[in-house]
Amino acid sequence: MFLMIGITQGRKDLAHDQLVICTQCGSYERYQVFMTFTQLLLFFIPCFRWGKKYFVRMSCCGAVYELNPEIGQRIARGEEVPIGTADLTLVGGEYGGSSTTHMRKRCAACGYQTEEDYHYCPMCGAPLSEH
Repeated sequence: MFLMIGITQGRKDLAHDQLVICTQCGSYERYQVFMTFTQLLLFFIPCFRWGKKYFVRMSCCGAVYELNPEIGQRIARGEEVPIGTADLTLVGGEYGGSSTTHMRKRCAACGYQTEEDYHYCPMCGAPLSEH
């Protein structure tokens, strides 16, 4: 008789629709909320999850925040809960927790982003602005 048991790390994206101005780069973007966890697998079937943590990633600059667990649990249950700056703790990403000093440039015409020292967008030729 074989008993196949495993432990793995998982991630689940959560539905949340809130537009904000990013405190790291100043762009007007949406929060990308997700949950990480550890789970027990029995014959490749998830049986039990523990160690749940909730995070918010900014789509504009890649800054990652740890989200207050109570707010995260409510969002995971499907509630429409506003996320305030007091609910977030900066933990990483391009602007937060990283040693990089590069400025991102964004094309106002097509939205292309780069860290290269271009003055004009390589996609459409419009002037780039620094973020």
